[in-house]
Amino acid sequence: MNVNAQTIELYAKQLRTPTFNRYEDVLRQLGPDRGYEDFLIALMKMELDSRMESSQRRKIRTAGFPYIKTMDELDFSRFEHINEAFIRELASCDFVSKRQNIVMIGNPGTGKTHLSIALGIKACMQGMNVKFYTAANLSNELIEAQEYKKLLKLEKQISKAELLIIDELSYLTFNRHQSELLFKVIADRSERQSVIVSTNLKFSDWVTMFENTTMLTALIDRLTFRSHVLNMNSERPYRADPGSLSSN
Repeated sequence: MNVNAQTIELYAKQLRTPTFNRYEDVLRQLGPDRGYEDFLIALMKMELDSRMESSQRRKIRTAGFPYIKTMDELDFSRFEHINEAFIRELASCDFVSKRQNIVMIGNPGTGKTHLSIALGIKACMQGMNVKFYTAANLSNELIEAQEYKKLLKLEKQISKAELLIIDELSYLTFNRHQSELLFKVIADRSERQSVIVSTNLKFSDWVTMFENTTMLTALIDRLTFRSHVLNMNSERPYRADPGSLSSN
């Protein structure tokens, strides 16, 4: 390695611009007829693109998705009550910018978890902070944080997410204490930050999950205000077809 190359490597490390070490690739792509400004712009763009990709990967990793699902993997023909154009519109993540919520209601295996994760990943790709929980995991973390006097810290972490995804709100019954903690998390986000909730139960059946019906009414009111309520019910869910992709 010549002295100039070593110097560039040293400066790139000190300036934290690692892609500058690939300046020869930029030179080859530009060709001999381009000027210094063109070279500098191309080099800076490559560094910016690299940083954006790193940020996106970091946001996806910290979101806590159980696995990766994308919009491209969705079988739109299986959605019997919502069309592809509307889902594509949601994928723009304007609903997050507008501080709107999404509530997905449908029988098991109809793509609710898949769509939730895909929308969450879209939000991460746009530079948004996202957190994914199952309702059971979120409830347990809240209870545990309170027991160890770390509830305020956890609530602050959750509040930093522009999009909070609560999956599988239907598989367990919450006692009064759990209900209060979940209610506070959702209530604190009302008109300030977005929530996606997926559930197998229609709203009238939520009484089977929550003891406090007054709080339940307030919870539903906050979730459905400025909300998209998606009917995800299907007579041919993913899991019913052995040849299709498994998804909630």
